[in-house]
Amino acid sequence: MLKEFKEFAFKGNMLDLAVGVIIGGAFGKVVTSIVNDLVMPPIGLLLGQVNFTDLFIALNGETYASLDAAKKAGAPTFNYGQFISTFLDFLIVSFVIFMVVKQLHRMRKKEEPKEKAPATTKECPHCLSDIPARATRCKFCTSELEKGGGSVRGSIQ
Repeated sequence: MLKEFKEFAFKGNMLDLAVGVIIGGAFGKVVTSIVNDLVMPPIGLLLGQVNFTDLFIALNGETYASLDAAKKAGAPTFNYGQFISTFLDFLIVSFVIFMVVKQLHRMRKKEEPKEKAPATTKECPHCLSDIPARATRCKFCTSELEKGGGSVRGSIQ
């Protein structure tokens, strides 16, 4: 059982997955920082110096100066500003992942040129029926066929 676990844990795909998860976590932090520190401040400035992290509605009906003040008072809050930031974070991450997957598919298609399989049938030039490619006589009209192609050398009627 230990041997099987070792084979499973140290397979290339498992290690690739672990590396992907670690890099994905770090990438998520970078995108969150981009959204919170670079994208949202200019949007807030354009909308009249709004700090999106402080956009909330106190559900108890009272008014608080900031989200921190409402949390310290123990008020239930509807934090729609943080939701907007998180949603933008999601959109950016999903778009980047989409672009990466699209590029990987494009590269994979270039790497794997499809070889054309040899034809298994050909068309009889006399009766236009499909016959095996190596046939020398049509099984439908009994025409004699040239060895390489499908042309008629003669026919029996």
